[in-house]
Amino acid sequence: MSQTVQRALSIIEFFAERPRSLGEIAEHLGVHKSTALRLLQTLERSGFARSVDGRYTVGFRMVAIAHQAVEHLELHPVAHPHLVRLGDRYGHTVHLAQLVEDEIIYVAKVDGRGALKMRSRVGRAVNPHTSGVGKAILAYLDEPSRDRFLSRLTYQRHTATSITTPAAFRQELARIAERGWAEDDGEYEDFVNCVAAPVRDARGRVVAAVSITALRALASLDQLREHLPQLTETCAAISRDLGWTGDHRP
Repeated sequence: MSQTVQRALSIIEFFAERPRSLGEIAEHLGVHKSTALRLLQTLERSGFARSVDGRYTVGFRMVAIAHQAVEHLELHPVAHPHLVRLGDRYGHTVHLAQLVEDEIIYVAKVDGRGALKMRSRVGRAVNPHTSGVGKAILAYLDEPSRDRFLSRLTYQRHTATSITTPAAFRQELARIAERGWAEDDGEYEDFVNCVAAPVRDARGRVVAAVSITALRALASLDQLREHLPQLTETCAAISRDLGWTGDHRP
């Protein structure tokens, strides 16, 4: 029985890449065509496979199950151990923010070492145009979603480095999308800075971002940028745990 299950799983993974013929599947499994056909017929009856022009591909039931799994996958438990390791490595505060409907919300926070704590709180909405995590998410939204999001922003000035116009903010998002990471140069509180990078779900959509945040007195923005390789690797690891198998360039 276990061999049958393994073969069925191997078939699904094989034709998920592209439609395959019966001969290709039999060769892939190393079995006779009649054995491969019996397995395919069982998968078809269950909705896990379908035949299109003589080739086999993923069935609609499989698509529905995958979609359900993605929609119900909770980000926090997947990301938490990665966030803790990142915080332990550098001693700075680590935030995880997630796009939830029409807001970007802090969903996890690992406090840095030391007595001084950031005022950010889990459950609080992010100020998108002055936060690294907000920018890292917005830079990768599809254009209609981003336009809808940006249309609600007021671009309030909080510090001397705050971005205060739609045109300047769009230019900033374009730079972020090109280089793969964002930063907050004291734009909400002039004594706090951060670097942030995006997290992708199984379909490759950017749904969250992780930041390393520090008081400017403890770490300059240049010093935080030195942590970008580990930050982007952390985001890539979270993305892989969420099912993303594509490129996650910095």
